Amino acid sequence: MTTSKSGAVLHEIRVGSAHEFDPELALLVSTSGSTGSPKLVRLSRENLASNAVAIAEYLRLTPSDRAATTLPMHYCYGLSVINSHLLSGASVVLTSRSVTEPAFWEEALSNQITSFAGVPYTFELLEKGGFTERMPASIRYLTQAGGRLAPEAVRRFARLGERRGFEFFVMYGQTEATARMAYVPAELAEQAAGAIGRPIHAGRLRIDAEPGAEIGELVYEGPNVMLGYAESPADFALGRTVHELRTGDLARQRADGLFEVVGRMNRFVKVYGLRVDLDAVQRLLAEEGIETRTASAGECLLVFVRVERQVQEARTRAAALLGIPVHAVRAYPISEFPCTSSGKPDFGALVRYAGLLDERSATADGDDDAVTAETIRDLYIELLGNPDASVDDSFAGLGGDSLSYVEASLRLEDLLGRLPSDWPSRPASRLAASHTPGAAAGGGAPDARGPEQRTARRSFVPRVETPAVLRAVAIVLIVATHADLIAVKGGAHLLLAVAGYNLARFQLADVPGATRVRRLLRSAAQIAIPAVLWIGAVAVISGKYSWTTVLLLNNLVPGDGRWNEQWQFWFLEAAVWAMLGLACLFAVRPIDRLERRHPWAFAVALLVLTLAVRLALTGIEAQRVDRYTALLVFWCLVLGWVVARATSTGKRIAVSVMVVVATVGFFGEPLREAVIVVGLLVLIWAPQLRMPRPLVPMVRLLAGASLFIYLTHWVVYPAWEQSAPWLGTALSLLVGIAAWYGYRFAESAVGTARARRQRATPAPSVPDAVAAG
Repeated sequence: MTTSKSGAVLHEIRVGSAHEFDPELALLVSTSGSTGSPKLVRLSRENLASNAVAIAEYLRLTPSDRAATTLPMHYCYGLSVINSHLLSGASVVLTSRSVTEPAFWEEALSNQITSFAGVPYTFELLEKGGFTERMPASIRYLTQAGGRLAPEAVRRFARLGERRGFEFFVMYGQTEATARMAYVPAELAEQAAGAIGRPIHAGRLRIDAEPGAEIGELVYEGPNVMLGYAESPADFALGRTVHELRTGDLARQRADGLFEVVGRMNRFVKVYGLRVDLDAVQRLLAEEGIETRTASAGECLLVFVRVERQVQEARTRAAALLGIPVHAVRAYPISEFPCTSSGKPDFGALVRYAGLLDERSATADGDDDAVTAETIRDLYIELLGNPDASVDDSFAGLGGDSLSYVEASLRLEDLLGRLPSDWPSRPASRLAASHTPGAAAGGGAPDARGPEQRTARRSFVPRVETPAVLRAVAIVLIVATHADLIAVKGGAHLLLAVAGYNLARFQLADVPGATRVRRLLRSAAQIAIPAVLWIGAVAVISGKYSWTTVLLLNNLVPGDGRWNEQWQFWFLEAAVWAMLGLACLFAVRPIDRLERRHPWAFAVALLVLTLAVRLALTGIEAQRVDRYTALLVFWCLVLGWVVARATSTGKRIAVSVMVVVATVGFFGEPLREAVIVVGLLVLIWAPQLRMPRPLVPMVRLLAGASLFIYLTHWVVYPAWEQSAPWLGTALSLLVGIAAWYGYRFAESAVGTARARRQRATPAPSVPDAVAAG
């Protein structure tokens, strides 16, 4: 037994030992450190114990938990899984199998594991191999660390957890802090995708930044911070030499209090004689709405952009921000930013990719008509106003609804020809690949489709989604019947059923429950806001409508049961109240989970319930305004919902019977009932219809503008109802289309103004990105 230079008592491990060790030293772990030079991290017993306690606390570990050794024990993340479980009295299943082996999942199932830990590459393997569907039901939570997992992937696993009943924790740490320093609570995983979260128990995070700056080095303090580095055997005898951990990561604290890493401090290069912070360049461009990754080659700055139309803008803006010539910046389109196996940005791959593109001949470009995943993603960005959309996102996943669906489906028909029935739920990458097989990631590949596909795309009689056609037909029937041009009723009730069909496909898509509720409320607002504005304006000018009609509240006010002009907007009122009611229903998590597990049975049960209510209150045939009250026509919307859930031939036959049974007798008018029955049978058995190409733009206009046509036609056709009903019908359609365009223009103007206000917030100055070399 000897003492060190600091006076600490050193223990001889065995007689003749070549090294001396500080008594606090418990573990030596290899790391490159934040500076990149090889060294060992000296960890104490307190480091290990305090970190295990903190992890067990936020994961709520109990003796009933059981983890599999999916990560090696010599890796600090893998060791932390073992330590935290054993400290909690939980169990560990020892296995050396890869998560890609079926035998691993057989062991996981037989041992009823409750947790699964992985690095970004692990989760990539899970998704590619379809192993996410093999997770045993016993799994209570998943944890991810070891590098940055793409925000899109975080959201996907958070949604999967919502469906499958497990929690997903994103964590952040370094070997120098034993393992974990921060975590994102599972309930925040989706909305906080991209953040590292909040510090663990007893830990503290701060941003060491210049005065007034938002971004600086992330610094951590806590009982799990290492004793220090060991760069030679003599350092084993040292006591504590480190009291806080300077992570080397550049970070900021978000408005919600969570921390977010935005880059590394060692990403400085020389470009055109200037010392440039590549991460700062990315941030500055991001603040201008251009998402990029940056690298360098020689004296050139390389900028990579996922939105091809922003390539030239990224190049010129980067040069302007840095004050360097444009020829010193090269910009490239890329479908996805590459990551290493640990989930960190792969800048080496970007440089190699740039080299390959530079070698391509300008004449080697493929068919200009090829449709890529980026083309579809850009269409979604335009129609849904979501600049964060990626090629891994689907129309339904991005919040597409029945209003945007019409235009999206018709424009995709123009691009791709016949669409698969499940296109709203397919990611843009899969949708494009199904029509352009063999296209390389990043674009520029020839159009590899067969002649049949290209012919279908240019066919004179393309296929169009049936819901869009039914909306167009229904709104024409409504207007023409009201204008006394024809006498074919039933269009509004058919339109309500089509709304239910689209509701099931989009607002009730397989996304987290909170997202469903938000989408239902947003869809209700998309109808209610223009309706209230229009009806309110007409009421002020003409005095025609009461306040209950303006606020869509006629269903809540007692009446005499007779039809009058206050009921003209019954269809919109029924749709809005149905969506609000469903939002309240799905806000109850057990109900939400029940519908996810049994979507067909749930929809059928709800249809039976709504029909029972209708029969109890009105009998088979409804009289007067009973045909239009929200409660008594709710079955129409639910019937469309059931149609959307009929995914097999047997179910289609069953729902066809339901359509006939539910509709016949309701009005006591065979023709009116036939309109609804025929329309829904077409929807069930022919989800797409062929029509002459010149009619497609007309369908797009009428279906897209159907809400505004319905709103405005009541004040247009009456002037020609007696003298020229055909003119009243035509003008009603034209005025509604014009109102639709006007409303979209106003929405766009408001969105642009909001974006300008956001961009007007102070941004980092150019010296933040450039320093004199």
